[in-house]
Formats: sequence, structure tokens, C-alpha cells
Amino acid sequence: MDDIYRRWRDRVAFLMVYIREAHPSDEWQMPVNVEQGVVFEQPRSESARGEAAGECCSRLKVTMPCVVDALDNAADAAWAAWPERIFVVGADGRIAFATGQGPWGYQPEALQDWLAGNIR
Repeated sequence: MDDIYRRWRDRVAFLMVYIREAHPSDEWQMPVNVEQGVVFEQPRSESARGEAAGECCSRLKVTMPCVVDALDNAADAAWAAWPERIFVVGADGRIAFATGQGPWGYQPEALQDWLAGNIR
């Protein structure tokens, strides 16, 4: 995603929303998290979630702006975002593009194609 962000950031406002951990070490750990060095317990406080988000962004070299969903998971619930998902919100406030939920529905290449066909 970061390559898409770098390519389009002068024409599109990007925002990554860090939601609850998809594969926390105290619930359902995945080998890829260990390989990528992003192993965290499910945060139990706002500050712990913020720290986990910062560490993930740092370790994964995410450069786009990032905000953190609250512990009540309101953004996750409103957008059906777990474990990962991509949306484009148009200037009119409506969803202009959305991928399916990850991991199989999370398709950055589909976002790239949509941007290329719709943003000048």
C-alpha cells in the first residue's frame, strides 16, 4: 500500500486506520507476524493500542498518515474492516470504491487500477 500512497498522495488524501489486532499473540498468532516482527498481544488500553499501532507502522515502514480506532472498535464495526480493507471515500462523502475484507478480499492492486481509471 505504501507504494500506492507515494504514487498518489499528491492527488488523493490517504489515511490508515489501525484497528484491533487481527492475529495477536494471546489469541491467534500467525507465522507471518513473527516473520515481519509485528507480534503483539491484543491491546487492552487506548495507550497500548496506540503503541502497537506506532510499532506496526514503524516496523512495516508505513509512511502514510495513521490514526487509531478506539477500544470500542467503532471504526472497525462501522466499516466492517477486520482484518483489513481498503475504501475510497469520494468528495461527496460516499464510498466510491471498496475492496472485500482481507486477507483474500484485500487487493491493493484493485485500488491502483481504480485510481488510475478515476483520478487525474
